[in-house]
Amino acid sequence: MIIGGGAAGLMAGIFSAQNGDDTYIIEKNSKVGRKLYISGKGRCNVTNNCDVKTVIANTPTNGKFLYSALSAFSPADTIYFFEKNGCPLKTERGGRVFPVSDKAADIVDTLYRMVKKSGCKVINETVSSIVAENGTVKGVTFTTGEMVLCDKIIVATGGKSYPLTGSDGDGYRFAESLGHTIIPLRPSLVPLETEEHFGYDADGLLLKNVAIQVTDTIKNKCVYTDFGELELKRYGLSGAIIRSASAHMKNMERGRYIVKIDLKPALSEEVLDHRLVRELSLANAGTYYVMLKTLLPTALIEDFVKLSGISPEKRCSEINKAERKKILGLMKCLTRTVTDFRPLEEAIVTSGGVSVKEIDPKTMQSKLVKGLYFAGEVIDIDCYTGGFNIQSAFSTAVLASKG
Repeated sequence: MIIGGGAAGLMAGIFSAQNGDDTYIIEKNSKVGRKLYISGKGRCNVTNNCDVKTVIANTPTNGKFLYSALSAFSPADTIYFFEKNGCPLKTERGGRVFPVSDKAADIVDTLYRMVKKSGCKVINETVSSIVAENGTVKGVTFTTGEMVLCDKIIVATGGKSYPLTGSDGDGYRFAESLGHTIIPLRPSLVPLETEEHFGYDADGLLLKNVAIQVTDTIKNKCVYTDFGELELKRYGLSGAIIRSASAHMKNMERGRYIVKIDLKPALSEEVLDHRLVRELSLANAGTYYVMLKTLLPTALIEDFVKLSGISPEKRCSEINKAERKKILGLMKCLTRTVTDFRPLEEAIVTSGGVSVKEIDPKTMQSKLVKGLYFAGEVIDIDCYTGGFNIQSAFSTAVLASKG
């Protein structure tokens, strides 16, 4: 029995059935792979085209625990699996691997097709508990009251992020009921709430080519830098580079982390200053507000004007050197003070979960209950963005099925 029909559950089902086991995936949703459909903005960053050491280096929480799993099923194996089974892939910036079609549905369809081909069966039921006697798995009970006997169970229920996809934390409850320690859950790869708020015009504005620097004010050091897409929100900051940054923010507390945003990373301060002087000169009798349209998205201008403290109606010819320096400073270093992560339900990944100390890394079997295995996000493993989380789900699933 495999509880959960997500990335880990589907892969575990395929390999378990191919091993000759009488295999069933128990999925509460009417369709499998619900979370995969929405991953990577609907494109599904299925793995990273890198070696095992790079995956481990991009897994800040218990990366070394994955060594045996990644050796059993590496990123190269993932790429080979999908391409061999009719789903061509492509590699993009940072080694991120996507289906050539840019459709996550192709990844899910390939997995489901292979599940059926392997002989694994999918049952649409909800597991209420795992039954064990004398430290050995005996079966599962459904919410209907029915009990089904089995000698092996793989818990592949995912984390607690995106609960509408079925990831509502059931796996933690099952594990805890059988004596396992659950490392406290927290969001990872998640948007950030900030002290400063953007106006309604800027809410949802996507800035495609910006740079960020995250500073830990307690340790007085930079903990993360990145370049790419950032989304402005009423509550704070979101987007790919912000979600990646969140994984580096440990022991979150209000005001501990500062995010500095460079709106013009392609230009040095000197070059940008020359550009600003030119735009002010060309605008001359025009207003400061209108001139900013040559440098910034319209939706951001109202907030930017307020931050600069300069009247939006002030003529460009009247802006002095100190005011120009203020404008330049904001464009190169727009600062936001982080107050908290957004709720766990909005996170891509759940950090925390079943303690790796209670799982055999060579088989993924529980050290407490014979016949009980774990795979995927339910384990206390936390990777950065870039396809590493899905790869860890595949790798632990394959190793569990072999175990």
